Amino acid sequence: MAIAKAERLMNLALCLLGTRRPLSKRELRGSIEAYLEAGSDDSFNRMFERDKDDLRELGLVIETVENLDGDTGYLARRDSNRLPPITLDAEEAAALGLAAKVWQQARLAGAASGALQKLRAAGMPEAEDAYEVHSALEPRIPVHEAAFEPLMLACRDRRPVTFDYRKANSARAEQRQVEPWTLECWRGHWYLAGWDRERGAERVFRLSRITGKVRSRAGAFSEEVPDVVTVRETVESWAGETATRTARIRLRAGAGYPLRSRATAVRDRGDGWDELEIPYGHGLDAWLVEFGPDVVVEEPADLRADVVDRLRAVAKD
Repeated sequence: MAIAKAERLMNLALCLLGTRRPLSKRELRGSIEAYLEAGSDDSFNRMFERDKDDLRELGLVIETVENLDGDTGYLARRDSNRLPPITLDAEEAAALGLAAKVWQQARLAGAASGALQKLRAAGMPEAEDAYEVHSALEPRIPVHEAAFEPLMLACRDRRPVTFDYRKANSARAEQRQVEPWTLECWRGHWYLAGWDRERGAERVFRLSRITGKVRSRAGAFSEEVPDVVTVRETVESWAGETATRTARIRLRAGAGYPLRSRATAVRDRGDGWDELEIPYGHGLDAWLVEFGPDVVVEEPADLRADVVDRLRAVAKD
């Protein structure tokens, strides 16, 4: 059984590495004898999915590509599966070890652990881990959005994607066609930076507002990926972090703690509401809308009008 599985994995790897175009499941089933002998489509599908996951665990980079007809194909590009000689000093090895501890998700944790084992087998020095013993703190980056993993792979493989995205001022999602550049975590939220093909401009998307499935598209990027992508600076600007003015708002008692953390002054009105002064820049209106009936803008008038317009747009949708 072990020899048969090893032979099957080797044949699948050779098929994926030897093709210049994505191969469908039907084509792979017709090319590998063990798959031809599968009793039913369900048996073949289960066998193929296990084999694909096993090859990825072994380090083979397998791309999943969906063509314009909606058919899914698979390939393993040779340039994506060829590594230069790896030489790391003790400090670099320690940094990689710390990075591997960051991920909370079991799937990412397994991949990180497997990567470290492969690097150590290739001669990476064992580094003393200052976080391993007597540490009350451990680094974590939470990832709850289902869109994270497919977008991470798309950024790595430079694959265009499509997904449905709901803006802060809309109750209805719209489809976006994006060339993904990078992912970054800021203030507990994950953001994707990339090129929005329909709008012809760079855009930043909050992963929690992506609805449905992220789908890969065939073809190369139409725009060059910048050397530096300033996700955090862009989000700060659109979220009002670059403060140029001060807003005065009413906030329901016991609500809106992210707003309270930004306030420079808080006054209890005694009627179940608090009055806050918040420094802000561009984009605060979109953020305030998310708090719904718990927030009322008192001034400035233009900010109040923008919030009202966004709420009306949501109600209309």
